[in-house]
Amino acid sequence: MKKLLFTVIAALLLVLTSCSENTAASTENEASSRDLFAMDTFMTMKAWGTDRESALSEAALKITELEAMLSVTDENSEIYRAGHSEGKKTEISPETAGIISFALDISEKTSGALNPMIYPVLREWGFTTGEYRIPDSKTIETLLKNTDYRKVRLSGNSIQIPDGMLIDLGAAAKGYTSDAVSEIMRKHGIESAVISLGGNVQTVGSKPDGSDWKVSVRDPFDESSQMCIISVSDKAVVTSGNYERFFTGEDGRRYCHIINPADGYPADNGLASVTIVSESGILCDCLSTAMFVKGKKGASEYWQQNEGFEMIMADSRGEITITEGLENCTEVINGMKTNILKKVQTES
Repeated sequence: MKKLLFTVIAALLLVLTSCSENTAASTENEASSRDLFAMDTFMTMKAWGTDRESALSEAALKITELEAMLSVTDENSEIYRAGHSEGKKTEISPETAGIISFALDISEKTSGALNPMIYPVLREWGFTTGEYRIPDSKTIETLLKNTDYRKVRLSGNSIQIPDGMLIDLGAAAKGYTSDAVSEIMRKHGIESAVISLGGNVQTVGSKPDGSDWKVSVRDPFDESSQMCIISVSDKAVVTSGNYERFFTGEDGRRYCHIINPADGYPADNGLASVTIVSESGILCDCLSTAMFVKGKKGASEYWQQNEGFEMIMADSRGEITITEGLENCTEVINGMKTNILKKVQTES
């Protein structure tokens, strides 16, 4: 059924492309857009350039292909097969192996704050099914025994996952996808495009007039307002927040979908949202989750020790912390108190 659906979608996209090319003149000053629903989120892409229609069609096909490869619930996906192999080695594509390798590397660098093996715990809380519940401590303790990412063996295009463990690339898939779409745009000569995959935004080049793109970040305390606007070009902007998916338990507490792999409970460390900005979409995706889990202090320390990304943290006290690389390109518009985090100079 999945293969049939992919074939139908591919045919429709080819028809749409053909129609648009025959009925509309391709000029670089005009924009074309494409909307689709994939990876459990609404996605939209907009591109300028003479070959924009072909680029958008190829990008849409790529998104559908990656969803089929990386779905944790589709029995035909590489991820599902790897996680249900009963501990046997499984051959996967070089692309999937590359994504897993990246996620495991970030897991190691963040001391497990990102953990692609946490899916069974996430499912137990009901965040994958919508049947929310607060698991008892013994259940969580038992599930956590099968979440050690260090037990995964990845060699080339072969992966071996211990029996009882499951892998989920939900914290990396959309980021990798936006990177892949960006590459497709550039291959088609597109110098100006914006890609929005749910909470993941990635820009290709600058706006057609040469100015920066304006990416807004939601106020974590007011769903109808924006917290800040970031000016970027050729960057990805990814936000993780406790307002995205949550439920209120019988105890009156609110539980969010970002699980702390250390204890199996939703992260509750004083942060409301974390936004990561980098040239790499997959890095932004992975770190937005990991830094949220680490909390303000841990995330600040990690940023001090690592390069390649900038960060905005909103805490539960209503304060924003912005790393110095974003100081001159971020406009806080909701009046929250703002702090600038600067790199500490160390003696060589």
